[in-house]
Amino acid sequence: MSTIAMDAARLIDMLPEQDQSFAYEFIKKLILAWDPDFTKVTPEEAKKLEEAENSGFVDDDDVDWDSVGI
Repeated sequence: MSTIAMDAARLIDMLPEQDQSFAYEFIKKLILAWDPDFTKVTPEEAKKLEEAENSGFVDDDDVDWDSVGI
């Protein structure tokens, strides 16, 4: 988690419960306005995706599941 996200969580945690709920709903509305289909990735997520793609893992479509364990 980024430093700014942790700072935001700490700030929200200092609010009364009702205001925490308001802040949460506001943030959720911002995220949905920015990416309504949840298809965008953050720079950190993009880095993790690239690392995973280059890690040597095999796509499950490339595995002959009927022959596994024989």
